[in-house]
Amino acid sequence: MFKAVSLAIALIMPGTALAANTVSLSSDVFVERKVAKPNGTTALVLEQPTTVTPGDKLVFVVKYKNVGRAPATDFSVTNPLPKAVAFNGTSDGTEIVSVDGGKSWGPLADLTYLGGNGEVRPALMTDVTHVKWTFNRALSAGSGGKLVFRGTVK
Repeated sequence: MFKAVSLAIALIMPGTALAANTVSLSSDVFVERKVAKPNGTTALVLEQPTTVTPGDKLVFVVKYKNVGRAPATDFSVTNPLPKAVAFNGTSDGTEIVSVDGGKSWGPLADLTYLGGNGEVRPALMTDVTHVKWTFNRALSAGSGGKLVFRGTVK
């Protein structure tokens, strides 16, 4: 039970906007569940998590908004993944990731992972520790958007 509660708390922590900009962030986490409908079919629904168990599919939504009066430029949004969550990808494919706690970054296909036994191998989605989006275009005052990534509870 403690693991589920502490995981639920960790899941609601927002990422960070890195830059001298006034970009606000908020985040939500949902559990994706199949629900039986009265007509015998099933539907996928997103629910607020109360507890999560291994195998639960999670959807993380990070909303960003320029709350300043000037355009925000050259900022990034970084989200660490809770240790109990395996990365399953993003909705847009524009992210870069880290498999070493945020020390190095790149597209997953370009990264390698150093195992505990000293073995180096291509990085896998399950190795991802952080997800980052970099904005190289100006975000006008008052505008914003959302970033979505998925994970599975280990």
